[in-house]
Amino acid sequence: MPLTEPLPPSRERWLLLALAGIQFTHILDFMIMMPLGPQFRALFGITDAQFGVLVSAYTLAAGASGLLASAYVDRFGRRNLLLLMYGLFGLATLACGLAPGYLALMAARIAAGAFGGVLSALIQTIVAEVVPFERRGRAMAVVMTSFSVATVAGVPLGLWLAAQFSWHAPFFAIAGLSLLLGALAAATLPALRAHLDTPVVPLARMLRTLVADANHQRAFALSALMMCGSFAVIPYITLYMQGNAGLRAEQIPMIYLCGGIATLVSARLIGRMTDRSGKLRSFRWLVLLATLPTLGVTLSAGLPLAGILVVTSLMFVLSSGRMIPGMALVAAAAQPGQRGAFMSLQGSVQSAAIGLASLIGGQLIHRDANGQLAGYWLAALFGAVASAAAWWLAPRLRLHDTGGKN
Repeated sequence: MPLTEPLPPSRERWLLLALAGIQFTHILDFMIMMPLGPQFRALFGITDAQFGVLVSAYTLAAGASGLLASAYVDRFGRRNLLLLMYGLFGLATLACGLAPGYLALMAARIAAGAFGGVLSALIQTIVAEVVPFERRGRAMAVVMTSFSVATVAGVPLGLWLAAQFSWHAPFFAIAGLSLLLGALAAATLPALRAHLDTPVVPLARMLRTLVADANHQRAFALSALMMCGSFAVIPYITLYMQGNAGLRAEQIPMIYLCGGIATLVSARLIGRMTDRSGKLRSFRWLVLLATLPTLGVTLSAGLPLAGILVVTSLMFVLSSGRMIPGMALVAAAAQPGQRGAFMSLQGSVQSAAIGLASLIGGQLIHRDANGQLAGYWLAALFGAVASAAAWWLAPRLRLHDTGGKN
């Protein structure tokens, strides 16, 4: 349920910056695995499909934890629960850096995903409760610039640390940054306890209530389809660019640097456009546009480096851009009194969809006789079908707390 009194503008900005910082470390912890794929394949002697499982373990664990979180997320103040989950996330990320081998890393990734999945849902819930709908597009854009910062600075810096020291180093850096951001969040987040007046119900009954609502079902499906539209392709970009497009390992950070800079600029513009033109209209246009560069990435072998950077940057801009109006729509589809539990379950669905899409992408691609990735375009085709379904489903959501706007 929204705050009865809006926060002062300066307090709201600090709140959004704190949430963006937390989201940054959560996203970076997930993203840093993907460009390290060739190192893990060589170090652990694993296949592309096994690497896909390592990537998916994080998101599948996040999905499971989000499901469990729906039972307790509304029993605690948002601030206290966020700080607890973030502290545990930092410890799990530290365990990733300390992992001596593949199985230990897998276990640590599962733990990090379990806590990170709850964080993502809490952040979206807090934004929905603090920021009025008419400004929520811009607020979502601020939080989602964490993706841009992660790609601009986080991933290249993480790869540099891995090159200078070892693959363990990026995880140590993320854990240390989490400690600093946790202190900032503790100083800036309000308690947000108004939802505690809502009676608590057992998990099974809560899930039945949430899932039985047809509007919630459509929102969950939309959230899953958005993830499938991109994450059948994204985890395998580095493998494709080095194996098929001929990029050297030191050129890979350019993909994330250019894509991150582009999204850092575009996210605020898309946020303003979303509030001005409407969430639904903006979402449907961005879904259509994002399909083209996503397919283009899987067919980019033979392009010069500049051409590859243009295609990958467009994919990052449009894929992340559609999430701004998309998540504003999904959050508004929740019954206000159930928003915390809804967003936790939605985060579970979203994380499970990322993991499923990564697994499907890993099964659609294979190595040919020359050692190159084959069938990568099929992963993009799967994503395009999911995006088309999201385009069709979005106008069928019923929105709450919108003041008559969409």
